[in-house]
Amino acid sequence: MSIPPIYPENALILAPLSGFTDLPYRRAARRCGCRFAFTEMVDAASLAYAPQRAALLLRRGGDEEFLGVQIVGADPELIRRAADELDHYDFTLLDFNLGCPVPKVTRKGAGAALGRNLELARRCFGILAERSRFALTVKMRIVSETDPAPSVELARAMVELGARAVTVHGRTLEGFYAGTMHPEIIRAVREALPPEIPVIANGGVRDLASCEALKRASGVSRVMLAQGAMGNPWLFRQLPAGNDAPPSFGEWKELVREHIRGMVELYGEESAMRQARKIVHDYLKGRGFPTASRAEASALAAFADLDPLLAKLRPAPGAIASRPLAFP
Repeated sequence: MSIPPIYPENALILAPLSGFTDLPYRRAARRCGCRFAFTEMVDAASLAYAPQRAALLLRRGGDEEFLGVQIVGADPELIRRAADELDHYDFTLLDFNLGCPVPKVTRKGAGAALGRNLELARRCFGILAERSRFALTVKMRIVSETDPAPSVELARAMVELGARAVTVHGRTLEGFYAGTMHPEIIRAVREALPPEIPVIANGGVRDLASCEALKRASGVSRVMLAQGAMGNPWLFRQLPAGNDAPPSFGEWKELVREHIRGMVELYGEESAMRQARKIVHDYLKGRGFPTASRAEASALAAFADLDPLLAKLRPAPGAIASRPLAFP
């Protein structure tokens, strides 16, 4: 009997985002229609040496039907220990990161740097295949902008070792998060892998037009949202509906409030409000509010400070919003 694919056609997936996709973040996305989501990316070393500290990152809500976890690392022994530690948790799948371009990760030979070390990538993923009880997937970056062969070779190697889905970010390590996208390389990976293995396109999706363009150019229907969904979880509602209909100002305020309230409940007020500043910045971004509102968000110190900020927000005169709201 064939095993159904982990992700159905046209799936939209919330990427694992370090410092962001905790439980309150995911719940905000799920309120907007997100079904498939991940914890924050977790360093294998953290799981090996400080598992209690990682426990908060790995918390799963009782209302989360699907939740993946992603680890990053390049030390086979730490990968082994991390896999054993994760087996104490309940996740839908375990994803291995071969795509993170952040220097503190790549300097250790992990993330996108490991994606360029095929033999070590094979060894690390092979350990996960041997030790983990979860379904395995991989998230990678394209290896070359001009030659699809190394990207195809990496993806094939992971599938041969047991990866049940492959997410491909269409930029190289050097492209970071703003370089030129190369969906034709994603297409080459799709065409090279067995049809029953889902390939997910990632990179540059911020609205309906960019999502449809990526699907057409890559030849895949499944898309992973990352930076484009930061402060804009309504993408999970807009993209399946085939329109960019904005949320109302009232709905926007309520979601921001509930997101930050969830952080206070999880972390305690002092820690939560420090972290909440960047979250509120993302919600404000592109909405047409005065620049001063970002400075006020940077000063948030208590949950009681949030409502006065939200109550006085109005579009700046003449502002052109890239992510507009529907005002009464």
